[in-house]
Amino acid sequence: MQKSVSFNLLALAFGLFSFVAQANAQDHHDLGQADHNEDSELVAGDESAHGPETDEGFNATEMIMHHILDSHDWHIMDIDGHAVSIPLPVILWTDNGLVTFMSSAFHHDDEGHHVVEAGDQRFVKVHEKIYYASEQANEAGQYVEMHDHHPVNAKPIDLSLTKNAASLMVAFLLILWIFTSAARFYKKNGATTPRGLASFLEPLILFVRDDIARDNIGEKKYQKFVPYLLTLFFFIWINNLLGLIPFFPGGANVTGNIAVTLTLALFSLIIVNANANKDYWKHIFTPSVHPLMWIIMIPVELIGVFTKPFALMVRLFANITAGHIVVLSLISLIFIFESVAIAPGSIILALFISVLELLVAVLQAYIFTMLTALFIGMAVAEHDHH
Repeated sequence: MQKSVSFNLLALAFGLFSFVAQANAQDHHDLGQADHNEDSELVAGDESAHGPETDEGFNATEMIMHHILDSHDWHIMDIDGHAVSIPLPVILWTDNGLVTFMSSAFHHDDEGHHVVEAGDQRFVKVHEKIYYASEQANEAGQYVEMHDHHPVNAKPIDLSLTKNAASLMVAFLLILWIFTSAARFYKKNGATTPRGLASFLEPLILFVRDDIARDNIGEKKYQKFVPYLLTLFFFIWINNLLGLIPFFPGGANVTGNIAVTLTLALFSLIIVNANANKDYWKHIFTPSVHPLMWIIMIPVELIGVFTKPFALMVRLFANITAGHIVVLSLISLIFIFESVAIAPGSIILALFISVLELLVAVLQAYIFTMLTALFIGMAVAEHDHH
């Protein structure tokens, strides 16, 4: 079983990486740009990339969006107005083929002021999206043409290793180490009383196997799906926990990225329907109602095939993202009111929500895994035809 879990982890992680790399910064693009209006002062250089300060004061929305969105570098901290971050590879498929360089080439600029020349082409980055640079800067000093505060320049296909994709790889390696360590313990000691990491993992594995897989899928067929359900549970849980750590290697909003939750939901959709038996499809295409009602029931049942994984996708994405937004909003109250008196209340509430998020992290992993097992159980259930 441990080997099966490891192979599932490898397939799931690299599948997610490919999807996130192609979809980075797309899912929240409109949210991130909504806050930049004509009255915003664009500041070039190191101080522009991560600073939420403008002449109008603290911009809470900009700060929150910066922390929950994906990015091309892994921001660590700001020192004296200068960003300290880990550069990540920028991988672009352009009109002239593949172009690669490190994100540090943008010098922390995210407003289109700094032009990077690579592969005989010129690129700029605006709100974490990379565009072909214009020949001349506009009136704001940006090397892009703007329409309704949105760049209209052409874009290369962005396959970059972004912060979310890098964090996903960290989570994958962490999960792989956890399971291989436990597997080595059992290989060495056999079926004995677990110790150390194995004593922590065994109750969780038994819980997923017995209370989630067996109870929802059935005694006869549950074992086939236990490796996937274990992978799903631990992958979501550990990524949720990493997202709550406010410093490197945590802080990335992986499970709050709609591309990641969509990919997880697609995995479940494929597994459910690929293993469905004839009773499942018979219920969809020949429901147990009068044939005159089939014109209504068949479309409803077909829609239900896709709404189930859609619900999985939205539930995980919304709950994790909402938690991050609430905590950051509470911290922002200190700077919005600029009052020492508001600080203790904000910190206490933020601490309470953060502790609550620890419960939400495991709860959302459980709900996603349990509902997936339930959908699998519905698809493989055998009915009595007497």
